[in-house]
Amino acid sequence: MIAHRGYSAKYPDNTALAFEKAAENRSGGAETDVRITKDGVFVACHNEEAKFFDGTELLVSESTFEELTAKPLFNEKSDDTVYLCTFREYLEIMKKNNMVCFIELKGSYTDEQVKAVFDLAADTYDLSKCILQSFDFDNLIKCREMFPDLPLMYTYSTNMGSYECCFEHGIAIDADRIVITQDMVDEFHAHGLEVGVWTVNTPDELERISALGVDYIESDCFGG
Repeated sequence: MIAHRGYSAKYPDNTALAFEKAAENRSGGAETDVRITKDGVFVACHNEEAKFFDGTELLVSESTFEELTAKPLFNEKSDDTVYLCTFREYLEIMKKNNMVCFIELKGSYTDEQVKAVFDLAADTYDLSKCILQSFDFDNLIKCREMFPDLPLMYTYSTNMGSYECCFEHGIAIDADRIVITQDMVDEFHAHGLEVGVWTVNTPDELERISALGVDYIESDCFGG
């Protein structure tokens, strides 16, 4: 089980608290989204803007890390005071709990910035415990050239055409729960490739997806 943006059903997503609670809830890993601040700090944030407790917002790409951490984030899920989490903090939590890292890069990245992200992952944790996910197949190919040993997953959903390119390049798949089938799982496994599914949040769906024999299930609310 992979905690989607941490234990995001009960705690503010992509925060250190959500990642720690995912570990306490026995998740085998946690997914995060990575953005770059104006001054080049990698932070865990899904949206383009960070929303604060006082209702104000700042664009991550146009704000410094100091500006983005000057006040707590908006939190409607718990009584905790939380701040923007760095990618390094996320990696440290994952390492401490021996968890798998599902990583999606948000926004625009130069080749140098992509290299910096995964150099940091290698220095802080272990690239073999990290999986880069992307809807953009070309981005995955580019990362394969820079980091041949980095596990890759093609994030796949409806209206995206064929996934046959995965077999040619040896890239795993992370499929939307509404498109995953037993045949797809069997086909990827026959090629020696793993299968993840997102985002599974009801008991019935969890039972159905588990029965397919997938390797990873991303969820907001279920742990290990």
